[in-house]
Amino acid sequence: MPPSAVLRRALLALAVVALALWTALTTQPRLGLDLRGGTRIVLETQDTPTLRADAEATDRALEVLRKRVDGLGVAEPSLARAGENRIVVELPGLRDPREAAEVIGRTAQLTVHAVTGTAAVAPEDRPAADGGRVLADPDGGGFLALAAPALTGDGVKSADAVLDTTSGRGWTVDLAFRDGAAADWARLTGEAACAPAGDPARRVAIVLDDRIVSAPAVQAGVTCGAGIAGGSTQITGGFSAEEARDLAALVEGGALPLPVTTVEQSTVGPTLGAEAIRASALAAVIGLACTGVFVIAVYRLLGLLATLALLLYGLLSYAAVVALGATLTLPGLAGFVLAVGIAVDANVLVFERAREEYAALGRTTAARDPRRPLATAFAKAWSAVADSNITTLLAAGLLFAFATGPVKGFGVTLALGVLASMITAMVITRLLADAALALPAVRRRPALTGMAGLGRLRTRLARRAPRLMVHRRRWFTVSTVLLLVALAGIGMRGVQLGVEFTGGRDVQYAATRPVDADAARAAVAAAGFPDAVVQATGDGGRDVTVRVGETDDSAQRRITEALTGTVGPVTVERDDLVGPSLGGELRTHALLALGLAVAAQLAYLSVRFRWTYAAAAVAAMAQDVLLVVGLFAWLGKPVDSVFLAALLTVVGYSVNDSVVVLDRLRELRRTGARLPLADLADRAVAQTLPRTVNTGMGALFVLAALAVLGGDTLTDFSVALLAGVVLGMASTVFTALPLTVTLESRAPKPPARPAKPRAGDPTGAVV
Repeated sequence: MPPSAVLRRALLALAVVALALWTALTTQPRLGLDLRGGTRIVLETQDTPTLRADAEATDRALEVLRKRVDGLGVAEPSLARAGENRIVVELPGLRDPREAAEVIGRTAQLTVHAVTGTAAVAPEDRPAADGGRVLADPDGGGFLALAAPALTGDGVKSADAVLDTTSGRGWTVDLAFRDGAAADWARLTGEAACAPAGDPARRVAIVLDDRIVSAPAVQAGVTCGAGIAGGSTQITGGFSAEEARDLAALVEGGALPLPVTTVEQSTVGPTLGAEAIRASALAAVIGLACTGVFVIAVYRLLGLLATLALLLYGLLSYAAVVALGATLTLPGLAGFVLAVGIAVDANVLVFERAREEYAALGRTTAARDPRRPLATAFAKAWSAVADSNITTLLAAGLLFAFATGPVKGFGVTLALGVLASMITAMVITRLLADAALALPAVRRRPALTGMAGLGRLRTRLARRAPRLMVHRRRWFTVSTVLLLVALAGIGMRGVQLGVEFTGGRDVQYAATRPVDADAARAAVAAAGFPDAVVQATGDGGRDVTVRVGETDDSAQRRITEALTGTVGPVTVERDDLVGPSLGGELRTHALLALGLAVAAQLAYLSVRFRWTYAAAAVAAMAQDVLLVVGLFAWLGKPVDSVFLAALLTVVGYSVNDSVVVLDRLRELRRTGARLPLADLADRAVAQTLPRTVNTGMGALFVLAALAVLGGDTLTDFSVALLAGVVLGMASTVFTALPLTVTLESRAPKPPARPAKPRAGDPTGAVV
């Protein structure tokens, strides 16, 4: 490479690293609610006889809700429309979802009425006349008969909760009216002032959602006919501070143009979120350290440089996340940690190829300039690196397109991690390696580079190459048996879908002492939920998870009280509620995402390879997916949105692994070798197996750390990926390659002419 090109690359890399460091130090990450604690509510607007719940009407409802949420005093709330008729409300720090749901989800029709008299019977027994209504009197027994509304909440300009210390009224709500409504208020109070003291007609009723919240009598100083001028008044009613603030938020926000229903509700305590951050960070450090030690032990100086590049990869990935303003969620942290393992792949591909090129040049020639075999390795490895990373990006893109909530964050961080890994491996690692290999001290010690030997595994394979393709039928039989076992688990034990896909409520409680699961189960059943799934989890069995069908907040309170009476004080650490309609929709999206993943991989690989290669790789990937689902069915673990993230990652990883081996097989066929395809496939396995093992070890270190340290949620995620990584390595060798050979024998490719050797390329391979 010309010195000027090297200098340009070095300056570009230095600028990127400097910008990433500045961004990481100056920009605070945007944490999701599952990490900082709070409540997330998804509302769905409903059609009315006169108005359709389209995007325009939902946007109007969103603005009303925004005013209400601002009145709650929640720091940094987030509201956004999702789709045509859904609104996502995120309230950091709010632990009680009932408080938010009761305030932001009410229709809040505010009306003001003149009182025409009293009634002794319930309103349902006495029809209202002249457009009026009969409602319960909040200041005493009986009911008040009201005239038609004199004004509505649209005339309210502002509403504020105020502590009245001068008159001893306590908390009140001060109202300010708009111009037209101010005149209506003066006329209404002027008519009421004409009634004698003690007469019900001297009272004015303020009604919110068919309930009189206040019915004050007009004071004696108000002039008959003139009323209360100035466009303001006070609502009194013995409110607490919280009640006054909630009422002010409702009144000022105004009426929702459409009724809304809660289709999803999730609450996470801040302690649980902080623990997730700590566990994920510790897993990242341990996984990265183990991966670095392993890579250095195998590749020596090149491994040390790759480890340094991995640290820079972590910096680049994190800086990209915070710079884009992406929300960092719990699955997102898992994707970030997992991408550390994936980032090793490109380095391992290049280093293994460099060992081959070093051996092909001979020790003497390569030792004169070790940068030469490394440059050839980077050029030849680019095809496999690009193909394998694009397949992972396809899976990440599908996650972002079809997943909801926190799992979207996984797709974002995984995609950013893949892009960052390509930059660090193909640019930064190369720059560091070129600089190090140019040193005279390194040239005098070829063994230090890590390229001067093929490695123990490759050496053994060279002495006795495996004859795997001869036993294709045997591998097909083993694969069939494993698939039957997985399908038996799915059919006999069933797939335990999480509440995201079925609808229902999943609440995690933290107890102060170890919990007897049987006692907790009996207490929940006695509270009226005999079908609830109750499990004791966590460290020392101090966590209780209760999963029931769709329930309201009052039912959840009964469960909490029942557990408190049996196991002692409990606190809600996580509360997930999903409506059945949303659950069915998410289930459909999950199946669609998996179907599109298969189709996208098949289409891409068919373009990059022959259809036979693509079909074999996709078949191996589908086998891995079914085996992971079957494993979770046998273990009785829930299949939820986090599992979906893991499954789509398995899709990308499995195809990634197959692509590397198939790319080598394609290259061997292009060299003009006349060996049978089965023998070439065996050679492809032997030449890429060190890469497969070393890359797999890098991912396994990180996943094992997540499985041990990540808590209940990340443990299931890590188990799925651990199984997927192991199965992906096996399916490449024992499913994808044998199937490719079989398909090629039935649809043979026309013989290719030997490729012309390129300058500096002794093998003549075209990649």
